[in-house]
This record gives sequence, structure tokens and C-alpha cells, in this order.
Amino acid sequence: MRVDAFDFDLPPERIALRPAEPRETARLLVVRPAAEPELQDARVADLPSFLRPGDAVVVNDTKVIPARLDGTRARDGGSIVHLEATLVRRLSEDRWVALARPAKRLVPGDRIRFGGEGRTCLTGTLDAEVIEKGEEGAVVLSFDLSGPALDAAIDAVGHMPLPPYIAARRPEDARDRTDYQPLFARVEGSVAAPTASLHFTPPLMEQVRAAGASVHTVTLHVGLGTFLPVKAEDTTDHRMHAEWGEVTSEVASALNAVKANGGRILTVGSTPTRLIETAAAGGAIAPYRGETDIFITPGYRFRAVDLMMTNFHLPKSTLVMLVAAFVGHETQKRAYAHAIAQGYRFYSYGDACLLSRSGETA
Repeated sequence: MRVDAFDFDLPPERIALRPAEPRETARLLVVRPAAEPELQDARVADLPSFLRPGDAVVVNDTKVIPARLDGTRARDGGSIVHLEATLVRRLSEDRWVALARPAKRLVPGDRIRFGGEGRTCLTGTLDAEVIEKGEEGAVVLSFDLSGPALDAAIDAVGHMPLPPYIAARRPEDARDRTDYQPLFARVEGSVAAPTASLHFTPPLMEQVRAAGASVHTVTLHVGLGTFLPVKAEDTTDHRMHAEWGEVTSEVASALNAVKANGGRILTVGSTPTRLIETAAAGGAIAPYRGETDIFITPGYRFRAVDLMMTNFHLPKSTLVMLVAAFVGHETQKRAYAHAIAQGYRFYSYGDACLLSRSGETA
């Protein structure tokens, strides 16, 4: 399909700069293809009422690291260049792939010093060397620290990697350290939040379980693909970047049992959706550990996921294509038009939708 088929106009005031407080007061658009009504306005707090006993709720337990680093490059006899590097994928104990701006000012062998700003980290700085350059501003950085020492240094000097549509309109602050971290966060490794999870609180999870649904965790570290636009004109020409994920044997067995007993699988966010569908490539859900680059567009046949809760996504993004594949392209367009007209808040800190897969009902 043509990528511009997934374009739409979004008024800037619809972009949320802060999450709803309390979290579960965010709006929830319930989307049921071919049902009456097809679209229903609700709140995230209403989610348990759309669940049935025996359903399974799958969440992503990845934890966002403060992956944005501000630094300077200085060469002998040359000028100092201020730059920003966002870590996107770990290669080894001391090496990361990062997206650098301005990357054109860097060459292999350059030394970069991160840190300062009144913070302390060993000597107050974190140093790295550019090992190689790639496409789209990607560079490989080799840090002078490694392992846990490097992790502690990144935590000390790094900033939460707010998406550009937020960072361009306000600076990061102390609230983002907690606002941009989901309730389920446990395994460090993501450089962007699985944003549908940001709506959940302990009381809401108690109500989900009281509704008779079981809760299961998988891990998928959100990485490079989140930051890169779809530049191809046709979806068949777009290449997804791989992200690391894991579905344990215990979770796979539990979810297969849910399906066998007539229950439904609700994935909280696009990341567990993509991971569960990767693990179900053979039919039943199998244990999975490794990278996935699955790209779901209209025409894809879902094997395991019945319901998906997700935020409202960017025009022409792979995420809005996933939504269109789940509910049907025309339904997706009607749902997004309704959300814009009714004042729903979009993107990472915005409202959510609860989607029923075509042929399924909530």
C-alpha cells in the first residue's frame, strides 16, 4: 500500500505534553469493527468492564533508560561542537549504537565528552569514541566505562528520551523521570516508553484482575525503529529495524491455555502485539527470545492477539499501519477522525483506544 494512505491532519493542540492525572482518567476510544456502535467514548478506568473472565492481559515490562546524552566534540586545533546522542541499541558491555545530531560533524576517531550540567559521575563526565558511522545519523560509540559502571554513568548524566514532538515544545524536567516510565517497568533496555502502559496504576490493575482477567508480562526493548520515519513511498519498500524481545515458556503456555479455553488475549501496546505475533508465527504461541523486525500492515492475518490497547499514533507511521491492519483501514480512518473531532489527546502522553480485531467483539 502507499504510505500516504496513512496520512492525516492533526491540529498541534491535540498533541499531549503531559499525561492525564490520575492516569486512568485518560480517555479511551473503544473501536469495534462492524459493530453497533462502532465507536464508543469511554475512560481508561472503564477498561475492566470490557474484559471477560478468562481473558489475558499482556504487558511489556521493559524499562526506559535516560538514553539522551548531551556532549561536546573537541579536536586538536579545531572548534568545539555541541551535540546530542540518543542511545538506541547496546552492542556490548561498552558499546552502543546512537542517533547523533549533528552526525555530519562526526568522523570515526572523534572523542565526545558527555555530562556536566552540575551532575557528578566519577570525574563528572562520561567519555566515548566514535567507532563508525551508519545511515540516518547512526554512530557506534565506544565508552571508556563498561558494564554496571557505564549503566550508572548513563543514569547520572542522561536525560529521558522524550519524543521529538514533545521535546520541541517544552524541555525535559524531573517529572518526566516518572511520567515516562510505565508501572510495569522492570528490565532496563528501552529508549522509548511503551506508551499504552503509561495509563496503568495499581488500583486499575486490581480491577483488571477482579474482572477475572489474568496478567502476563513479556519484554520488548523499544529501539531504533521508533525514531526513524517511513521514507518509502510504498509499505513493501520499508525495512523495520529489529528490536530484542522475550516470551518465556511459562507465558507462552499460559496464553495458549487462555486461547484453548475460549479466552481472549489483550495486548497493552504495539510492542507486545508485535512480539506475541512473532512468537505465534507457527500457529500456537511458542517461547521466543531474540530480535524481531515484524512489520504488520493491512492484509496481515493475526494469529494470537484478539484485543489491543494502544495510544493514537503519528501520521504515516508503522504504528498507525498496525492499527489499520488490526481493525481495517477504513475503520482506523473513522476512529482517528472521531478522536480528532472529539478532542482526544494524541501520542505518547495522550489518550488511548481499545481495539477489537476485525471479527472479534469487546
